[in-house]
Amino acid sequence: MDTLLFFDAHRAALPLFAALEELIFERFPEAKKRVQKTQITYCRRHVFACVSFAQVKRRAELPETWLTLTLGLPYPLESERVAVKTEVYPGRWTTHFVIGSKEELDGELLEWLEQACAFSESKGRI
Repeated sequence: MDTLLFFDAHRAALPLFAALEELIFERFPEAKKRVQKTQITYCRRHVFACVSFAQVKRRAELPETWLTLTLGLPYPLESERVAVKTEVYPGRWTTHFVIGSKEELDGELLEWLEQACAFSESKGRI
């Protein structure tokens, strides 16, 4: 599937996605991208990040333009930026963020991406 087709119903989020993807490939140039029907995944040996339009907050709480970033982490992340976190099995937390602006693509988010990538390499997939 093509990236533009994935964003067909969410065209306004495409610049936000492009900025996030640039951040991912700057930090992880060897990463591979796979566009699927419901999400775009980034992996090296294993998946470390996913972009989707999963509605992890009530519609009234979502910004006008947004996307969901999902990371696998080895601990429950305590941050107001976390929309939902779930312990999928002991020691593996799926953590969802609603990204609504390029300003949210900051050093803190990059640090969490790096942790997710390192964790995926040590433990496997999200």
